[in-house]
Amino acid sequence: MRPAVVVGGARRAAPPPAVPVWPGAPTPLGARFRTGPDGVAGTNFALWAGGAEAVELCLFDEAGKETRARLTELTHEIWHGFVPGVMPGQRYGYRVHGRWDPWTGARWNPAKLLLDPYARAVDGEFRLPPEVYGHVRDWPDQHVADTVRDERDSAPFVPKGVVVHDDDDWSDDRRPKTPWADSVIYELHVRGFTKLHPGIPEELRGTYAGLAHPAAIEHLVRLGVTAVELLPVHQFAHEDHLLRRGLRNYWGYNSIGYFAPHAGYAASGTTGQQVGEFKRMVRALHAAGIEVILDVVYNHTAEAGEYGPTLSLKGIDNQRYYRLTPDARRYADYTGCGNTLNVVQPHVLRLITDSLRYWVTEMGVDGFRFDLAAALARSMHDVDMLSPFLAVIAQDPVLRRVKLIAEPWDIGSGGYQVGAFPPLWTEWNDRYRDAVRDFWRHALPDVREMGYRLSGSSDLYAWGGRRPYASVNFVTAHDGFTLRDLVSYDRKHNEANGEGNRDGTDDNRSWNCGAEGESDDERVRALRRRQLRNLLTTLLLSTGVPMLVAGDELGRTQRGNNNAYCQDNEIGWLDWTLLEDPGWRALFDLTSRLIALRHRHPVLRRRAFFSGRAHSADGLRDLAWFTPRGTEMTEPDWYAPAATLGMYLSGRDIPGRDERGAPVLDDSFLAVLHAGERPVSFVLPGPPWARRYEVVVDTSREEQADAPGVTHRSGTAVTVPERSVLLLRVAE
Repeated sequence: MRPAVVVGGARRAAPPPAVPVWPGAPTPLGARFRTGPDGVAGTNFALWAGGAEAVELCLFDEAGKETRARLTELTHEIWHGFVPGVMPGQRYGYRVHGRWDPWTGARWNPAKLLLDPYARAVDGEFRLPPEVYGHVRDWPDQHVADTVRDERDSAPFVPKGVVVHDDDDWSDDRRPKTPWADSVIYELHVRGFTKLHPGIPEELRGTYAGLAHPAAIEHLVRLGVTAVELLPVHQFAHEDHLLRRGLRNYWGYNSIGYFAPHAGYAASGTTGQQVGEFKRMVRALHAAGIEVILDVVYNHTAEAGEYGPTLSLKGIDNQRYYRLTPDARRYADYTGCGNTLNVVQPHVLRLITDSLRYWVTEMGVDGFRFDLAAALARSMHDVDMLSPFLAVIAQDPVLRRVKLIAEPWDIGSGGYQVGAFPPLWTEWNDRYRDAVRDFWRHALPDVREMGYRLSGSSDLYAWGGRRPYASVNFVTAHDGFTLRDLVSYDRKHNEANGEGNRDGTDDNRSWNCGAEGESDDERVRALRRRQLRNLLTTLLLSTGVPMLVAGDELGRTQRGNNNAYCQDNEIGWLDWTLLEDPGWRALFDLTSRLIALRHRHPVLRRRAFFSGRAHSADGLRDLAWFTPRGTEMTEPDWYAPAATLGMYLSGRDIPGRDERGAPVLDDSFLAVLHAGERPVSFVLPGPPWARRYEVVVDTSREEQADAPGVTHRSGTAVTVPERSVLLLRVAE
């Protein structure tokens, strides 16, 4: 073992406590305001710090003056104490004493003020001057800089936790509890969705209160979505490389406080007011029938790797909070962000599950989308679907009842796990995204892949009791091109990120329709709008759970940036003036009409996979596929080059019964998807499928108002225009 190096002066003994500390209790973890012995009001502080030698509680007044008090009680590796007189709004942090021996993973440094992992509110901005690093960041020999301890005080440069009063009662809240099969998810950024909205008061834009405003909720209700999936709202920090370039982390995938709503999105204040503001937002959305799903980042934290700052867990017990390599100076990185939480450790698992339960029971949310969920499912090294994390979630009486969505991959070996998560989970289905993009740019060799994706991806999910709604279908997400950019750019244009256009994926599967970027050519513009209608119609007619990205229904653009994680500006914000353009307004109208159609027709939101078999004497099946000749597809047809696919959905053969036990019956539909560059003649199938068809949607039209009502007899050869979708309802 090498001797530790300390820079910045010898360690000084802590001053004697200036406040009384009573024994208190080891649970619950965090800071909890309550009534103590003899009716004395105060706050109980409890911190898990397994390998620490001592823990100091640090209290800060409004001027920033610090008062320290030792926590002397230690129960099951939890340091705790009750401090009488500490009231809600009190700012606090911890200093944790222990060995400095980075070669074994020990990185304790009491000069660094640490954020309580259980802090429920955070006050102040994370800045990253040298003082907030546990090691000497500017050490001349950078190869060993992380082994040299920095003794400078970080307290003036880091945010503090805030004691919050539990005074909320959710008895007046009514959760929508939308069944999975009926869900339509809308991914949005709290700040980006509200920042430019003209109907939201300026002082509320960019905040939780802004999203709770009637003007914001009106758009969601008119669109018809059932849930908002919020990009990360846990307290997060900005990375040093962004701050040096004058940028900020906009998306928020850099968490540091798993219980605290990000203070930067609060209009009402940051000394606890953000908690109440977030709860009021949830209530307002629930009152409109909209669920709230949080995008959560439990796979890594903002402390990065060995050269990252010391903000919280790294200084509490680095060896057990993070996965370390055999060279314990280094971090196992399955996330691409410098570190990975060690979820097999009981206290880490407890931190995550306590956080999840808190957001459900005390903050009112309805579910979670787990960023890089495969990293959480790793046992020792490999992804394991019997891992402690998945096992705990499966038996938890609170968490097993909420919506759970996995991003089913990480960047480590064996990390791609689409279709592998257990039955309790739904998954982002990137196989769906890729197939739909490739089909509409006419890049698929045949239509086999589209058949699976349109009908619920049974090849991925028809096992273990899983249902079609295990597939969260999406064409775009926050990461990548917007829908408009998908049909406007062949290449990424990320120059504004300051990384030489090297960041972001090159595998966009996009097509610019003949011109790179914005174009004045009306033919190009018309084709792009048609492609947008095709993509949205395909998404909302597919079996599974559709997910839209905020602004795609308006033609939002990021100017070709497919990695706008650091663009807290007009590139990342939703431009509401698009609604004033008749062309983009028509796209919104079509999207809301398709969502309404989906809500009305259970055949479009099935709770069980198709059987493909006849259930009646006339030979009618629940699902059938047709060629342009009007004949059912044969095995060779699936393997032949093709750009056209007919999908028949029978409303007579929907599995299950309604709430009163009656059979579920619906209309039947024929969807014809044609990605070819020339029109195609498509013969409408005759009996037993139908005798007559009525046009419901025709994406070749800019306006849909005159499309419904047109009828065709079966056996008729209808002309399907190039690159379009024709949706027909069986009329008789």
